Amino acid sequence: MFGELLPTRESLITRLKDIDDEESWREFFNIYWKFIYGVARKAGLTEFEAQEVVQETVIYVARKMQGTKPGSKWDKTKGSFKGWLTRLTKWRITDQFRKRDGNLVVFIPPDPGDPDPFMGVPDAASVTPSDIDEEWESNLLDAAIQRVKDLIRPKQFQIFDLYVMKQWPIRQVAEKLGVNFGQVYLAKHRVTAALRKELKRLRDRY
Repeated sequence: MFGELLPTRESLITRLKDIDDEESWREFFNIYWKFIYGVARKAGLTEFEAQEVVQETVIYVARKMQGTKPGSKWDKTKGSFKGWLTRLTKWRITDQFRKRDGNLVVFIPPDPGDPDPFMGVPDAASVTPSDIDEEWESNLLDAAIQRVKDLIRPKQFQIFDLYVMKQWPIRQVAEKLGVNFGQVYLAKHRVTAALRKELKRLRDRY
């Protein structure tokens, strides 16, 4: 249900232009790979093919963040990073379908105004804008959960995980963790408030 996606921070994109910045690239991969993978799977690719899409898309982004060719890298004046990354992912998905047919794959980066690369590829065309938005939001929520998990006490998050996410009865949660009902309610309130705040902060970055 959940992935690991954050709205793109301009500071991260700026740092990605330094191909030797391993920390930035690790952060980028951890944030975006499940979004790319999820879209690829919804397009009808196998697990292996989807992993190939992730690898090839990330490698392409790594190279093109330093590129100068018009249309090959993200230009925030022409749209969101989400849109650019989605476009690159679609082209890589199309490549995988062509490989199935034994066709030579030559990846040409999409320029503004190019036709949808899914045209003529029926299986890939099954991925709709709502599918992409669903993957984006799912990963956004997971990213918020992971960040909040790092910010609060482990016991409070454990209570929240069992009571809210896994939907255990409150008595079972209390007995399992050795807490009273009041502590369960308090943990739910605090973690929920922190999640709402984090989600708002992340969405404001779109």
